[in-house]
Parts: sequence; C-alpha cells; structure tokens
Amino acid sequence: MSKARHSTARTLGGVTDAKAAIDALTAAFFEAFSSPDHVPNIARLFIPQGMIIKNLDAQPVVYSVPEFIAPRVELLASSRLTDFTEAETTELTQIWGNVAQRWSSYRKSGILDGQPFTGGGHKSSQFVNTPEGWRFSSLIWDDEPTT
Repeated sequence: MSKARHSTARTLGGVTDAKAAIDALTAAFFEAFSSPDHVPNIARLFIPQGMIIKNLDAQPVVYSVPEFIAPRVELLASSRLTDFTEAETTELTQIWGNVAQRWSSYRKSGILDGQPFTGGGHKSSQFVNTPEGWRFSSLIWDDEPTT
C-alpha cells in the first residue's frame, strides 16, 4: 500500500495547508445551516458539477448543489425549522495529492414544526484541489433515527 502524499493546497480564504483547507470547508458546510442567508454559501464550497446524496432510505436521493440548497433555504426561511445546530463530532481525513476523502460523524438538534429533536449520523465527503483551492466534489449522508 502506498503512503498518502500530502499536497500543499491552493488557497481558500488564505489557507494553504490541504488539511486546514478541508477542515475549513467542512466547518463552513456545517455552519451554513445556521440561517437561510447562509445556506446559499454552500454553492461556493463545491465544484460546479458537485453532488449531494441523501442515503436514508432504500433509494438514495441525488441532488445537484442548487437542488440541495433551495428547499433548505425555504425550510429555514419559513421558520418551520428553528434553533438548528449541526456539528461534526469526529473525522478521518485522507489526502492523496489533489484528492481527499473525509469520514465524519455529526450531531444535530433543533425544533421542527414546533417539536424538538436530536440526532446524528455520518457523512462521507470527497474533495478536489482546483485552481481556486480545495472544493467538495460530493457529499453523502446517512442519519441515525431522530428522537
């Protein structure tokens, strides 16, 4: 098995270390759900052809980035979802040159339609180093049941 080769990344907001850039991208993704005004920022985190996949049921649901963003802006703007927080709790990031993979666990909580909930799950994210810096190419998630 070959040893991972760490890349000196092109920048995202001045970050030149590959792991630091991927950490910043991931944090920005989780933070985007704090407000309907922040959700559109997800688009700048992805390559234009990026995809986001929800794999909760028997059939995965594949979204383009704009398809993913629109209903989440609406949900947050409608105030059906309030006090929402989602945070990465563990991660394993592997970087090989200009590609990377990150496995994340996360916790979330909020109030949906007046009912408090908590939960968590797992995400698998793939990244590419582009002329503009590191970007998500895809993200897949599977939630644990909420309470």
